[in-house]
Amino acid sequence: MTTITDKGFKSSLGLMDATMLVAGSMIGSGIFIVSADIARNTGSAGWLMMVWLITGFMTLTAALSYGELSAMFPKAGGQYIYLREAYNPLVSFVFGWTFFTVIQTATIAAVGVAFAKFTAYLLPALDEDVTVMDWGFLQLSAAQLVSIAVILLLTIVNTRGVNSGKAVQTGITVIKIVSLLGLVLFGFFAFNLDVWRANWLSGNAWHLHRLNTDGSLAEYTAFAALGAVAAGMVGAIFSSDSWHASSSVAGEIKNPGRNVGLSLALGTIIVTVVYLLTNLMYTGVLTMEQMAASDKDRVAMTAAREIFGPLGITIIAIMIMVSTFGCNNGLIMAGARVYYSMAQDGLFFRKVGKLNRFSVPGVALWLQCIIASLWCLSGKYGDLLDMISIVVVMFYVLCIIGIFKLRRSRPGAPRPYKAFGYPALPLMYILMGTAFIVLMIIYKPDYTWPGVIIALLGIPVYYLIRRRSSLPPNSDVGNSK
Repeated sequence: MTTITDKGFKSSLGLMDATMLVAGSMIGSGIFIVSADIARNTGSAGWLMMVWLITGFMTLTAALSYGELSAMFPKAGGQYIYLREAYNPLVSFVFGWTFFTVIQTATIAAVGVAFAKFTAYLLPALDEDVTVMDWGFLQLSAAQLVSIAVILLLTIVNTRGVNSGKAVQTGITVIKIVSLLGLVLFGFFAFNLDVWRANWLSGNAWHLHRLNTDGSLAEYTAFAALGAVAAGMVGAIFSSDSWHASSSVAGEIKNPGRNVGLSLALGTIIVTVVYLLTNLMYTGVLTMEQMAASDKDRVAMTAAREIFGPLGITIIAIMIMVSTFGCNNGLIMAGARVYYSMAQDGLFFRKVGKLNRFSVPGVALWLQCIIASLWCLSGKYGDLLDMISIVVVMFYVLCIIGIFKLRRSRPGAPRPYKAFGYPALPLMYILMGTAFIVLMIIYKPDYTWPGVIIALLGIPVYYLIRRRSSLPPNSDVGNSK
């Protein structure tokens, strides 16, 4: 039964819907692509799997920890709310600012363009090399038009109410999980024992080294090896991101105190298992050299060609189209609720904090659509996504530190669910996340400082908004202490 809650939202999402939102938002195009870069950075099957295991462990640990926060604050906005309650509005605004300007909108654009690129395998007229309009200062390709059209379509669907969005999300997510498991199953049937032995039974199975696309090797120093693992994790973290999607729509989930945390855990477990099985399958049909040298990093297509022959390209293209379409639906649904919560605190345009006649934040959805479409036109979303990986992990670490902080500052607050393995597991995530951040700063400065700068730009913007509003600069607006 649907009820009205959290300032007019309709609680229409059950546990299954919330779990599929988490899983569907996580599975995009990454699992089909990023293992090529991980193979190059690690050079061995053992370390390829280790990167995915470490990322899976970190993601699951974070999801289990977020369960406590989601049970304490079952409201629309997710991480924005947690940071506001644990720290102050400035910290939460910096997150919201980064989320709106790059994290969510550029991700939506990247996933939309991925959909378009693989659509072009079936319909070459929609390829990114096909120029539709040329204004000199701006060229518009067919792929960019397709990506914008998909974002526009899914925005329209989501403005028609949460039930419209959930129907697309749950249905497509079930299809893509079954499809991925089917690919894994056929891959296991097509296992090449010679390839398996070369990857797992040779002396290189756990030999961490750089594997270049031409097949040559480069050895790492002891400390540089840690940087290589961190660099490999960038793609895995991107592929596993958005695991917190259900927390953003908590106001529309039935029994959120229970179901948000449970959906985070279940969705993350499902995706982690699927990702590990998929990569294990890769190591049974492709040598590490084949993975590293996959054309445009499309390792899944290389694997599918080995499994199905020429038909494999079409199969994977359709799978990625379905996967990215469902992924973008989840991203679009979840992202708008963060901006809605910011507007409720007086930190965004007022109209963004209003619900339409279908009880969803329509203006927030359309504003997100516009910014994501601009990223599609820019062609720079891919670079920025790499740059904000460190910022994403920083905010995750801050949220989990917030669990410790809130236990001290609000010991008597209701906690229907407590972080699993507290304090050991949350502390382990904090240490692992911090290590990742430090290693990225040392070994990938070009991919770290720009993201940090984008986030820090939110600080003067916050004070500018405060100055223009009637709220005092140190107001804890929205804080329920």
